[in-house]
Amino acid sequence: MDQQYICCTRGCYNQTGDLAEKEPVSLTGCNKLDTIDWLENIPTTGLESDMVEVRFKNTRKGFYKNVNSLKLRKGDIIAVEASPGHDIGIVALTGELVRLQMARCGVSFANEEEIKKVYRKAKGVDIEKWHQAIEQEMPTMLKARDIAGRLQLDMKIGDVEYQGDKTKAIFYYIADDRVDFRELIKVYAEEFKVRIEMKQIGARQEAGRIGGIGTCGRELCCSTWLSNFVSVTTNSARYQEVSLNPQKLAGQCGKLKCCLNYELKCYMDAQQDFPDIAIPLEVFDGTAYHQKTDIYRRLMWYSFSKDDAANMIPVAIERVKEILELNKTGVKVKNLVNSVDESTIVKEPDYHSPVGSDSVTRFEDQREKRKKKKKHRNPANPQNNNPQNNRVQTPNPKVIKPNPNQNNRGNEKK
Repeated sequence: MDQQYICCTRGCYNQTGDLAEKEPVSLTGCNKLDTIDWLENIPTTGLESDMVEVRFKNTRKGFYKNVNSLKLRKGDIIAVEASPGHDIGIVALTGELVRLQMARCGVSFANEEEIKKVYRKAKGVDIEKWHQAIEQEMPTMLKARDIAGRLQLDMKIGDVEYQGDKTKAIFYYIADDRVDFRELIKVYAEEFKVRIEMKQIGARQEAGRIGGIGTCGRELCCSTWLSNFVSVTTNSARYQEVSLNPQKLAGQCGKLKCCLNYELKCYMDAQQDFPDIAIPLEVFDGTAYHQKTDIYRRLMWYSFSKDDAANMIPVAIERVKEILELNKTGVKVKNLVNSVDESTIVKEPDYHSPVGSDSVTRFEDQREKRKKKKKHRNPANPQNNNPQNNRVQTPNPKVIKPNPNQNNRGNEKK
């Protein structure tokens, strides 16, 4: 069995010794929708809730009651009640935080009978059978897709999860329209010899179960902490002055990114006193049309061309309101920006990345400059290369010595 597959779907865990003798404990942090117990180191009072949050494959979680008062801690592998049989899960949260987690997820039980129970801590036999069930998930999913294709059903099998006792399998599928899979369930039951449960999920739920890396470089929110999906529209991008590019606005699921709603309320609060961008400004030079808005700097950019965003002029919000009030009375202003406004608008320095500013051949350029300097020197006179020889030297006076032979010849003539 591939250990990496188990770590990606259930979470990592260590096994020390024989499975029948020692109980494995799961590690935390590598599973999807992980929770942090910030009350773990605080002393208990004995009045904590007996509810336990248990996680299963990928993003599936459930709440169970510890009726046997077992000493459970985060990461313990336990056997819980299922219909039918039992299932194997990993403790995700215990103590008082479980009650707050149930309130956040909107989980409530009408009576005590609806709450499922925790049977025991998983034994070695339970873990071995659980591993056998996990081994069958990937081949079952591939075979289930082939069967759905042969039956010509417009659906996609996204994931398959086996119950811990190998008596039931959950098939997660995606379909745009309603699918009649009554014949499909019969074929699945004959092929896989287990009880079949079909569960329809959306594109966002599928992305959360599979996981991945978003455009921000971090793990997907739907697979780490986001469980309640709120509808996202293009108005969220318009309020934040984001370019309406479908390729940039879409996430891994093909839908609009959920993070478009994170800062939407802050942008809407900042724009409460902004004027209407559909109303142009009338000045002596012509009509100025709105092009874009810098919300937190409180600047609106206008240009005298309605379709072309060239030569844009930044105008403060207070100045825009002033011009609109004057235009209502039929008065045109001389300039969009006052001299006072121009002095108050400070141009912020643009971001400059030092990466790539240095040339790769910067050292070679220095060598070439040195070679050029040597070429400019006179190669015929090597003395010119020495700066000491470039000084002006005065010629030494010549001393004429008398030739003794000339004196002898003169005496002979005489």
